[in-house]
Amino acid sequence: MSLPLSQQPPAQGVRAGWRERVGRTVRAYLGLTKTRIIEQLLVVTVPAMFLAERGVPSVWLIVATLVGGAMAAASAHALNCVVDADIDAVMKRTARRPLAKGQVPTRHALVFGLVLGALSSVWLGLTTNWLAAGLSVAAIAFYVLVYTLLLKRRTSQNIVWGGAAGCMPVVIGWAAVTGTVEWPALVMFAVIFFWTPPHFWALAMRYREDYANAGVPMLPVVATPAQVTIRIVLYSWVMVAATLLLVAATSWIYATVAVLGGTWFVYQAHRLHHGVSAGREVGTMKLFHLSNAYLCVLFAAIAVDAAIGLPVLWP
Repeated sequence: MSLPLSQQPPAQGVRAGWRERVGRTVRAYLGLTKTRIIEQLLVVTVPAMFLAERGVPSVWLIVATLVGGAMAAASAHALNCVVDADIDAVMKRTARRPLAKGQVPTRHALVFGLVLGALSSVWLGLTTNWLAAGLSVAAIAFYVLVYTLLLKRRTSQNIVWGGAAGCMPVVIGWAAVTGTVEWPALVMFAVIFFWTPPHFWALAMRYREDYANAGVPMLPVVATPAQVTIRIVLYSWVMVAATLLLVAATSWIYATVAVLGGTWFVYQAHRLHHGVSAGREVGTMKLFHLSNAYLCVLFAAIAVDAAIGLPVLWP
């Protein structure tokens, strides 16, 4: 059994204290990158690469693209934390983020984000192609400059247009494989674009007071719950319509998942709206979590469909 830190020999106590400080620092910098969101972005990148290849791309290309994409996303998130440190400190949901708690100096976080962005671009350019690298730079710039700085604190449509940055991984993945951007990549972009508002508004309804206290005009802050949920329903329908466009580049496997999954998602959106309109207490986080599952299953179906290589329905 080891002695408490205060009772350890000086050298051992110094080493333990140093390891603890290093661990805290590493965890703080990882916190800046919002790793959970990065995982979701990578989940859609690989299926896009499979579809672009119409099979399984090389393992090296997949790894290289994922590493570059993860660095690009981490860069965007770290820079977002720098800009939003003041409102993160006010909101309960984000009060534990590293800058809000003063765990990382703002200047260090800024340099960390910029260096990651530069490294991601160079990495993707050298290991995939420069189109993918350029798209990653555009995604970072859009997320930080357009969404975080221009839209987030000024309009309730912030997440609608700002969400375009989160759609870029599918385009980057496609470009990494083909060196081009073709219509299926744009359809996948559209699917995530229209998926984002229902997904995020469900979360924002749960944390409405947080956003209101921080002065961020998310739609649930400036609109009634019924107005928010009817928009969730409308975006859900458009999203499902977009998923069906991809049937022209896939087989019956994807088509089946898209139809069944889309029907289920729209049903959940309508159910939420009916509950809110009836004045019942409804848990909006259910749709938030289910939307994550839906997107994962949909894109997994894209990957499986491409890997199996069945004939497309409309060649």
